[in-house]
Amino acid sequence: MTDLSSFVPNVHFEQIPIKNLVSNQEYQRNLSQKHIQRAAANFDLYQINPVKVSRRDGINYVFNGQHTIEIVALVSGSRETPVWCMIYDDLSYQHEADIFANQMKYVKPLSPYEVFMANIEAGSDMQLIIRDMVESYGLKLGKNPHPGTISAVSTMESIYEKYGYHVLDHVLRLCVATWEGEANSLSGKIMNAITKMIVTYDDSMDDELFVEKLGSVSIKSLIRIAKERGPGSVRLAEAMVITYNGGKKKDSKNNLNMRKLYEKSSLPYTGRDSMLNDEADVLNSASDPS
Repeated sequence: MTDLSSFVPNVHFEQIPIKNLVSNQEYQRNLSQKHIQRAAANFDLYQINPVKVSRRDGINYVFNGQHTIEIVALVSGSRETPVWCMIYDDLSYQHEADIFANQMKYVKPLSPYEVFMANIEAGSDMQLIIRDMVESYGLKLGKNPHPGTISAVSTMESIYEKYGYHVLDHVLRLCVATWEGEANSLSGKIMNAITKMIVTYDDSMDDELFVEKLGSVSIKSLIRIAKERGPGSVRLAEAMVITYNGGKKKDSKNNLNMRKLYEKSSLPYTGRDSMLNDEADVLNSASDPS
């Protein structure tokens, strides 16, 4: 009979006060106070994992979980607070460092879509609202972009968190009315560019004119115009302004002023999309481009 014990780590569990844990090994990364503060503000007892500890010479060295213990200490207000620890008694310093360096090497991270759908199953208000909004326009959520399918869930979350329900609803309304659910039109970059126009020009931008002008060109053409103007995600918004203003007199009072895209008085453009690199980044992306 096969001995299965070789597949089970030789560990035991103890509750150890945070004050009795040491986590200043050279191989560890520096503590991120920003991460600690953010996690503490959203503390959830059921999200805490056991801290991995190497007990050498009677000292409890933390080699996985240094942020966890600092978060618990901050939330509880005491370093007397105990945390569950998985204790290894047979590790050398070098072995600890090797485990720390390679522990995430073969772990597959969750995609933004998988996290989004898990939040829906958990009954998260924001994700449920976004899903219902998407479906109200005859669209659906999906892991990969297809006609009528939005995979850029992180972008929608970012717009919702930064600008609110009505701006995201406005963005989706323009997307659908202009390009009728074309897969390329539902990318994160396109939605972020439209968001930039909405928060910059507000009521001075005519939705009907937007649909008429932008609907007459392909997403591929917009990307080409953006590339010709230079790198950067805001170039796509510039391409939309150029197209919106096209065919009208340069001094038309209805023209959108390109300079307003960069005015400090306008709402900041903080979407999660990356730099506009090439057409394939939008046209052939198999995941959320944000």
